[in-house]
Amino acid sequence: MIRHFVANILTLMIVGLIALAVVISSGKRSFYAEGPLEQPICFRVAPGSSLRMVSTGLAEQGAIASEPVFRIGAQYTDRAGALRFGSYLIPEQASMDEIMDLLTRGGASTCGSEIQYRIGVTRIDTLVRELDPATQRFETMVQFASDEEPPEEYARFAEQSDIQYRITVAEGATSWQVWEGLRLAEFLTGEVGDVPREGWLAPDSYAVARGADREALLTEMESRQTRILAELWETRAEGLPYETMEEALIMASIVEKETGVADERRQVASVFVNRLGIPMRLQTDPTVIYGITLGQGTLGRGLRRSELDAVTPYNTYRIDGLPPTPIANPGRAAIAAALDPDDTPYLYFVADGTGGHTFSSNLQDHNRAVARWREIEAQQGREQGQAN
Repeated sequence: MIRHFVANILTLMIVGLIALAVVISSGKRSFYAEGPLEQPICFRVAPGSSLRMVSTGLAEQGAIASEPVFRIGAQYTDRAGALRFGSYLIPEQASMDEIMDLLTRGGASTCGSEIQYRIGVTRIDTLVRELDPATQRFETMVQFASDEEPPEEYARFAEQSDIQYRITVAEGATSWQVWEGLRLAEFLTGEVGDVPREGWLAPDSYAVARGADREALLTEMESRQTRILAELWETRAEGLPYETMEEALIMASIVEKETGVADERRQVASVFVNRLGIPMRLQTDPTVIYGITLGQGTLGRGLRRSELDAVTPYNTYRIDGLPPTPIANPGRAAIAAALDPDDTPYLYFVADGTGGHTFSSNLQDHNRAVARWREIEAQQGREQGQAN
């Protein structure tokens, strides 16, 4: 009797162990298998979220098939207590293991909302962008200029603890514009000292956290520009009319202000390099404008005859060679163009009405191109008058 009872107990234990092994094996396969998600989602782990709260949220969004398996798998792989708050892009058919890896790896959020603070040549504005997981493209949710009152919905985004901030400095912005833009950015901290040297701040996109130090950010911008210039200086073309990296930076800033067409930068640079080689005065309006504004905003009007005739360190119609400093912060492409310009015979260029320029190697051809541009300007004026 006892022997029969013990045999039954042993049989039940064996069956139970086999069943447990099957459950464990099935759960393990489920934890590492492709998940049920049909399209990417953006999943937010709020500060203080528990593993149970996260598993419930994932199940509600269709990212996992079993909450218990997800939690047991997280504990089995020693990641149950390693959740990092933030917003994460979870790809379609991601396994529970892959999802857990995304939520515990740390680092910057991979999706969600982003506040982009843009320091441009003519204005500063703020955009709140949100990633669409399906297209993986950012959609603008809020936008306003620095001189406008932030919309009420902006506060909802700014209060999110895991919101990402990005400061974008446009190519051609002056150091004063960057300095002023950082001073006005409410999400930054710390005092700013003197305006940095003109030309030595790298136009780029900078990921920052709320509370980042303004002076440290300016230091990073200068370090980045210094590295870019030093790198490109080492591979510069032969025979250029620059004795120092500073002179190359001055030329790059002029190229940056003269054209917004990427494919023209090296041609524009060739014009000014050719003029310096003759020698011939640079005769470029942006340097004259900088001598008037000193980079503190835009002129907002055309140059006057008296300003073109005035002898100043930046009036390249009246001085020989380069102005004493850069006139803006050039981007990498403009620096590259100044240090490796096209080999052309061009000495002149003028707008062609399409956003680009007509280049000429002699004054006669240039005067014809100028006449065509004047006709285009007149036609555009007439059309604008008729539209009004």
